[in-house]
Amino acid sequence: MTMRPGASPVPRTWPIRALALTAMAAVAALSGVEARADAPGRALQPCRVEGVPTEVLCGSLKRPLDPARPDSVRIDVHYVVVPALARNKLPDPVLLLAGGPGQSAIALTATVMPRLSRLNYRRDLVFIDQRGTGRSAPLACPDNSGRSLDELLKPGAKVRLLEQCRDALKQLPYGDLRFFTTTIAMQDMDAVRAALGVERWNLVGASYGTRAALEYQRQFPDRVRRSVIDGVAPPDMVLPVTFSQDSQRALDTVFSACAADASCASRFPGLQSEWQGLLKSLPRKVSFTQPLTGRPEEATLTREGLLGLVRPTLYAPSVAAALPAALHEASLGRFDALAGLAGQLGGGSRAMRIFEGMHFSVVCAEDAPRIAASTEAPAPRLRHPGPGPLCPCLRRVAARRGAAGFLHDPDGQVPGPAHQRRERSRHAGAARATREGCAR
Repeated sequence: MTMRPGASPVPRTWPIRALALTAMAAVAALSGVEARADAPGRALQPCRVEGVPTEVLCGSLKRPLDPARPDSVRIDVHYVVVPALARNKLPDPVLLLAGGPGQSAIALTATVMPRLSRLNYRRDLVFIDQRGTGRSAPLACPDNSGRSLDELLKPGAKVRLLEQCRDALKQLPYGDLRFFTTTIAMQDMDAVRAALGVERWNLVGASYGTRAALEYQRQFPDRVRRSVIDGVAPPDMVLPVTFSQDSQRALDTVFSACAADASCASRFPGLQSEWQGLLKSLPRKVSFTQPLTGRPEEATLTREGLLGLVRPTLYAPSVAAALPAALHEASLGRFDALAGLAGQLGGGSRAMRIFEGMHFSVVCAEDAPRIAASTEAPAPRLRHPGPGPLCPCLRRVAARRGAAGFLHDPDGQVPGPAHQRRERSRHAGAARATREGCAR
C-alpha cells in the first residue's frame, strides 16, 4: 500500500506482489479460445501512458454523477485500451480492476503489463479509472507526508485532516460524495464495455478489486466470461473490523519468521518482548528524523501512532524483512529506522497512490454501517483504539448503529447483505446524516 507516516491507514490495497500472483492466475484461467469477432473501440485515440514503451489507445465516456438523474452533473470516466499484439485477436478483452479502494487502474498499466503479456498477445487489456480516482472525477486529499511528525502523530490529527479534505471535495462540481460507491462505479464499467462494442469480457481483480468484480458480476452476469479474483474481499467483509486482525497476522508472521531464521533469532532473541515493552512505554516523547525532509524532530508517540508506523511495513515482504531490526532499534529509543520503513512504501509513485476521498466514500458507505453488527473481534495485541481514523464519524455510527458515514450518507445504490439493492429515500438519508453530525 502507499502510506507514509501521517498518511491515513488504507486497508487492503493492491500490493505489487498480489498483482503478480493474480496476473499469473489470470493467464492460466483465461487461456481458453473463443471465436473471433470484430469489436472496434469507439472514441479511442492513440496516446502514451507513463512507463509503457508502446503507443496505446485512450478514451473517455461521459457519465451522470447520479445514475437516477441522467440530466445531473456529468463526469468523464477515462480508460485505456492496450491492443492485442496478434492480428487475429480474440473478442473478449481483459478488464483490470484496481484495489484500494482508491487506486487508479490506468496508473497501474506499466506495472502490470509485463505480467499480462501472454494475455495481451491475443486479447485487448482495458484499464478504467474508477470514478473518484485518476482522471475520472478524482477525489484527492492533500499529501500531508511533508508535515511535521509531531503534528501528524497527535491524537485526532488524521481525523481533522480528513474533515478538511471532505469539506474541500464537497466544493467540487462533482462534489456530491454519495455517488462514489462500488455499485455505481460498476455501472460506469459496463458503460465503457458497451462503448467499446464488447459483448463479454474477463475480469481480473485483487483485494478491493475482487469486491468490484463480484459487484460487477452481480449486476451484469451475462457480460462476464471469466473472473480471476485473488485476496478476496467479499461484500460481507467489514474492512475496518478486519484491519487489525490482518495486521496482527502479518506481524505474527514476521515474528515467527525471525524466530525460525538462525541469523535473525540470534540478533533479536527477545523481539516479541521488546515489542510488548515498546507498547507499554507509550505515550512518550521521542526523536525522529523526518524521512522525507531529513529534518530532526520531536513528537509525542502514542500507541496509535506506533501502530500507524508499523502497519505500512507489513504490506511488502521486502520491507517487512527489515522490521525486526527497526523494532529492536525503537525498543532502544531510536526510531529513525521505523519511520524510514513506514515512509518507504509508495514513495510518491502514481501506481501506489490512494485517492483518499474515493476510498472513504466507499468504506463509509459500504462498511461503516455494518461495524456495530460485526461479530469479528479486533486482534488483541495490534488492536487499533477504535476505527476512528478511518472515518471521523465511524465511532458515532457504530455506537448508534446508524447508516451515516464520514463523507456522506449512502443512498440506495449500495447492495445489502443479500446482494440486492436497498431502496432508501435519498432525502431521508441526508436528514439522518445531518442528525448524526456526519454530513454538512
